[in-house]
Amino acid sequence: MSTLILNTKETNKTANQEIRDLYLDLMHRCLLNLIYGDPGQDPWSGQTYNPQLRLYGRDWPSVAHTMIGHHRMLNLRLVMEYVIENNIPGDFIETGVWRGGACIYARAILKAFGDTQRKVWVADSFEGLPKPDESNYPADKGDKHHTYEQLCISLDEVKNNFALYDLLDDQVQFLKGWFKDTLPTAPIDQLAVLRLDGDMYESTMDGLNNLYHKVSPGGFVIVDDYGAVPACAKAVNDFREQEGITDPIVNIDNIGVYWQKT
Repeated sequence: MSTLILNTKETNKTANQEIRDLYLDLMHRCLLNLIYGDPGQDPWSGQTYNPQLRLYGRDWPSVAHTMIGHHRMLNLRLVMEYVIENNIPGDFIETGVWRGGACIYARAILKAFGDTQRKVWVADSFEGLPKPDESNYPADKGDKHHTYEQLCISLDEVKNNFALYDLLDDQVQFLKGWFKDTLPTAPIDQLAVLRLDGDMYESTMDGLNNLYHKVSPGGFVIVDDYGAVPACAKAVNDFREQEGITDPIVNIDNIGVYWQKT
């Protein structure tokens, strides 16, 4: 899935399909701000717009509504289109949403396909990342994500971002709080796509322990930081070993990965 690109040439598209694809292509570019190119605000990108960093999601944009980059955004679109077209039952959830861009894109895809049944669950503390609980999760020792103010985005700001795209409606549900508190009791029956973007071992494991069993056969698990944060990769590997999961992990862009639940 991750090898496809936008604007693939198809000669048998209907007019409605072309309009749908144009809308989703434009949403893709706007959410990443590939159109105007805002500078990064992270400690390593030099606070200038670097198209290559943005393509691979390796900067923290100052304006764009997502930081996951072109390739992981495209993976999200392809996965969402797959579950819709193949009638894989369940909702979409992202755990760790920053400015909400990936969730906004998921809602846009549902809108474009006329899917009025699935919900988009937006799960975040909306207060940044937690301090590492080193005694219970040694893999998170020394984690500094909680020190970055750039990662602390309020619930009101995320809701406003949905509204800017006219996509804030009752198909969008918010889960505010630490994952250990919100995910065990989340009123979610079934998931078609579980997207984990919690960076840390604890946050990743909270998502897997509480939500993986709700993913439908044929559904997808996407892990945003598998190739970037060793503690995140360890959580995924530990969980898969614990549960005997052998579905192959597919690389997206050397940071994000996914697998399809069989």
